[in-house]
Amino acid sequence: MTAAIRHDWSREEVEHLFALPFNDLLFKAQTIHRQYHDPNAVQVSTLLSIKTGGCPEDCAYCPQAARYATGVKAEKLMSVEAVLAKAQAAKDAGASRFCMGAAWRSPKDRDVAKVAEIVSAVKSLGLQTCATLGMLSQPQADTLKAAGLDFYNHNLDTSPDFYGEIIHTREYQDRLDTLEHVREAGLRTCCGGIVGMGESRAQRAGLLATLANLPEHPESVPINRLVQVAGTPLAGTEALDPFEFVRSIAVARILMPASVVRLSAGRESMDDALQALCFAAGANSIFYGEKLLTTGNPDVEHDRRLFERLGLKPMEVEVEPGTVHADIVAHDHAAA
Repeated sequence: MTAAIRHDWSREEVEHLFALPFNDLLFKAQTIHRQYHDPNAVQVSTLLSIKTGGCPEDCAYCPQAARYATGVKAEKLMSVEAVLAKAQAAKDAGASRFCMGAAWRSPKDRDVAKVAEIVSAVKSLGLQTCATLGMLSQPQADTLKAAGLDFYNHNLDTSPDFYGEIIHTREYQDRLDTLEHVREAGLRTCCGGIVGMGESRAQRAGLLATLANLPEHPESVPINRLVQVAGTPLAGTEALDPFEFVRSIAVARILMPASVVRLSAGRESMDDALQALCFAAGANSIFYGEKLLTTGNPDVEHDRRLFERLGLKPMEVEVEPGTVHADIVAHDHAAA
């Protein structure tokens, strides 16, 4: 029987999943994964910071916050031409989705107009497009949709009851409001969180329960492992046990069966065995390339070798009328 899509998970149910014996949890997650996805296909995205640093918020994990001395300098929004060159390189390397991040709390309308121009240009290459720009109003979300944006990323970051330990400059409801605006605009949502920030297992369960109980499950669910950056308040936090991270991936897969679960930030510090466990637990998306905003990421060739060793293949993305999306498999055949 195919696992049902639910939006009524209690925290107690989710905590029970976390507490299952490791092998039982992975078996359950893998069984559900196979009901909804090709178990050997992984969606591949590239992320570019199109406007770095200078953010006025106080997110305790973020090196782009202006108030922390992390060595990240504030930069202006990149030009259309510069972003387009990066997008073409990402497509040539095999990415099927190009994600663009800007360090704003909430963009001004003139900023959104500039990003809309960038989105249209990237879309013309045949790539899926995603953006993360901070909080959006409804008209701003509508503008980005009209420009051809496919996905909007806006993470919840953590559970409602731990959120106040991490961020003070934006309310949890602000995040939920932006997600509502994005859905109303007809954009697909990319929404997840960060684990390993000092939260308890119960609070990790709270994050995943909140995501699973949204009116619609996010189409993409990035699960980030904290990347500790010197100068941020979370530098020096005790590292999350690797098996607990795998449990987080597995529980996300069980709660949101049809979603793409992305192995996101923190992958640079994961060895190949840990990444393989994450794929077995139901992760089926990665960011591809050397940079993930302002922190490192495994390089493209290493990822290709890992895919080959594990028998994984890049996921063929949904083809929309009038576009031809990049396919890493075709790229590899052409290069052979």
